[in-house]
Amino acid sequence: MTVHNSWTLDSLVEAYEQHQRRVRGLRERTLQGYEQVIRPFLQFSFGDDPLDPRRLTPTDVVQFVTSLRGRFSPCSMKHVRTVLRSLFRFLRVQGLCDERLELAIPAVAHWRMATLPRCLTEQQLKQVLAAFDPRTPCGLRDRAIVLCLCTLGLRPGEVAELHLEDIDWRTGTIRLRTRKTRRGALLPLPREAGRAIVAYLRKERPATAERRIFVQHLGRRRGESLSGHTLTEAAARALRRAEVDAPIKGAYVFRHTVASRLVARGARLKEVADFLGHQCFDTTTIYAKLDLPALREVALPWPEVLS
Repeated sequence: MTVHNSWTLDSLVEAYEQHQRRVRGLRERTLQGYEQVIRPFLQFSFGDDPLDPRRLTPTDVVQFVTSLRGRFSPCSMKHVRTVLRSLFRFLRVQGLCDERLELAIPAVAHWRMATLPRCLTEQQLKQVLAAFDPRTPCGLRDRAIVLCLCTLGLRPGEVAELHLEDIDWRTGTIRLRTRKTRRGALLPLPREAGRAIVAYLRKERPATAERRIFVQHLGRRRGESLSGHTLTEAAARALRRAEVDAPIKGAYVFRHTVASRLVARGARLKEVADFLGHQCFDTTTIYAKLDLPALREVALPWPEVLS
């Protein structure tokens, strides 16, 4: 057990992440997402360094979660609750709090499949793709990223993990090394996405020994690989540049758009789940709401309406 009279924000986050790697085996991508909740919570509760986790109270927890209301969707709020529970369990192991903090996390009302999938229209998607400027430092890179998102339905982290060796130009396929299913996948590479990647590699990608396709262009990290979070920011910039009022302000709106288009073209839900690499088939079932012909078949007629 590690005992500190006081912590810095960085030292506490690092100790938490080391514990999660050792005890739960969490991946770096997951820890990065958790850190985006933990840091704001600790800063909200304590302000500047030093921090003393023993001073945390249930009121701090309630006020932080309440402050996010209206800015986060119910699904995102459930993620916040998961991260806070994880943090408080770590603090309990360290002897820095008791179960009251975990019990103080407010419940979030969220009914599964209560909404329609949030996606872009065909016109909005065309508007986004037309808004890229190849003369800007990252124009070709960001366009290739968005095309990977909106044609292959990849997660941001999956795009970030693409290596030069993963594309077979002769067969027109792209290999994903790992997905949430814990298995890789071999997908057809759409022609437009392939051409965008070629243009980026030939004209814009910095000279670097990095084997990942998409790399940093600016600053001291020039030539280093991108993170999934950076790709999400690139997607959000593309939406703002095109002045598209997207239902989701990030990369996942393109993934939902791919799934919605597949269903509209008659793909079965199992095919959609396999293509997107869903770990649980229940994740795919929300797209059944978009299959209007199938819904008409199962709908019951109103009793007073005569055919």
